[in-house]
Amino acid sequence: MSNADTRVTARRTLIVIGLVLATAFALAFVYATRRVLVWAVVAAFFAVALKPLVDRLQRRFVPRRALATLLVFLAAFALLAILAAAILAPLLNELGRFAERAPELLRDVRAGRGPVGHLLERVGARQYVSEHSEQLRTFGARLREPAVGVLRSVVETVAGLVTVIVLAYLMVLEAPRITSRVLAAAGDGRGERLRRVGREVSRTVTGYLTGNLVISVICGALTFVVLALTGVPFAAVIALLVAVADLIPLVGATLGAVIAAGAGFLHSPTAGVVVLVFFVVYQQVENHLLQPLILARAVRLNPLTVLVSVLLAAELAGLLGALLAIPAAGIIQALLREYGPAQLRPKPPAGPDPRRRPAGPAHQSSTGRTGGRSAGPGRELG
Repeated sequence: MSNADTRVTARRTLIVIGLVLATAFALAFVYATRRVLVWAVVAAFFAVALKPLVDRLQRRFVPRRALATLLVFLAAFALLAILAAAILAPLLNELGRFAERAPELLRDVRAGRGPVGHLLERVGARQYVSEHSEQLRTFGARLREPAVGVLRSVVETVAGLVTVIVLAYLMVLEAPRITSRVLAAAGDGRGERLRRVGREVSRTVTGYLTGNLVISVICGALTFVVLALTGVPFAAVIALLVAVADLIPLVGATLGAVIAAGAGFLHSPTAGVVVLVFFVVYQQVENHLLQPLILARAVRLNPLTVLVSVLLAAELAGLLGALLAIPAAGIIQALLREYGPAQLRPKPPAGPDPRRRPAGPAHQSSTGRTGGRSAGPGRELG
């Protein structure tokens, strides 16, 4: 082997080693900063969803970007506060009434009286509690030990929520400057393609949020009907809480089912069974019919792609993966449409292409002259 071949082999070996080390370093960096990266991804998700509202408000009513952004975020917080008040106020009232009746209910449970006492008596739970009362007291004492860990988790959750809000606000506020700089650096041709990709990404995220809200409204309305027919008290509040929980993909309906079924069983065993059966059937319909169809129409994805994306992302990344699976699939489709090979590019959605301008008289005549110059006699005859 000559000296030149030896130098080439050594250079390739060093390049491979460098790439492996760089990949390992990048993966270690991502793992070490995974919490901050998750916050940034969630903030970007909400920023993309709120940016069209800020742009519209800035164009029509408020010229200053900072004021328009502040008004949109305040409106979003006001809406969330109204929903929280509508849910928490009746629940706190019921908790107060429950605390007042707790000693009487406890006496009824111990004596096997009342709906809860009868239910525990049927399933044999009252006898189990009386036989293992000492073990249950020990278990209750152990539950007080991880209070510091629970408090730490609450503090971290609040810090993460504040961080996501601040990041989303800054992203929306600085979006025009960042976009103009990126497009200027990319040039005219690439800048136009990046602008199209950005519009497609924004439309995907907005469509996903709209479709998810529609599904949650359907879930809340059907839950209210079932709870009202079975006579469960506070059916509207419980249905609203179920609709909010249903915003979480895949597991949201399960969380709502636990809440609604628990309220149903507290009212009567028959109502609890009816509510539980309803949610078992509805969750299958939502996961395999409503979500693929509605989200596929809103995001312009194939229903099979929607379902497979959610299942794979939930398996790989848990709840966050299920939440971001459909927007990520839409973003990948937009990137493939612009930059992928012709064989891998997905077909454009049905209907008029928003990127194509309608051809006016001047455009038609210009196209005709261009076609006349570029096409030969054989092509015109063909």
